[in-house]
Amino acid sequence: MRIALYQPDIPQNTGTILRLAACMGVAADIIEPAGFQLGDARFRRALMDYGAVLEMARHASWQAFLEAQGNARLVLLTTAATASVWETAFTPGDILLLGRESAGVPEAVHDRADLRVTIPMAAGARSLNVAVAAAMALGEALRQTGAIGQSCPDKQ
Repeated sequence: MRIALYQPDIPQNTGTILRLAACMGVAADIIEPAGFQLGDARFRRALMDYGAVLEMARHASWQAFLEAQGNARLVLLTTAATASVWETAFTPGDILLLGRESAGVPEAVHDRADLRVTIPMAAGARSLNVAVAAAMALGEALRQTGAIGQSCPDKQ
């Protein structure tokens, strides 16, 4: 299983999501351009020292990412979906794709996703923080596939 971030624009959220991936033992993809330098101090602070154990790939563009992903199922987390993350059957090879914090993903990315899922929220709520949404969806996907329960690489 993988987490992919489409053109992330908040370094703290990106660092937090990559730390989540490292702690849960899943690989991560960053689809550029990002809205910040990956060496940004805020990014490094959120990632801490988990970058050393993280399996991460950077892709220069959406097209480069698509070429690298192979036949993996692309599951887009979006507030525009009708399928609930709680009612979705995840598979070990899924890629959980999250959009930009400021703008989500463009229609072409929506159209390319094999599945679009949402996290149901209270009436009137617009969206969750992208790192919170990533944790919730990844936790459910790992629970379903039996891969949850691994400890962080370094207990801090």
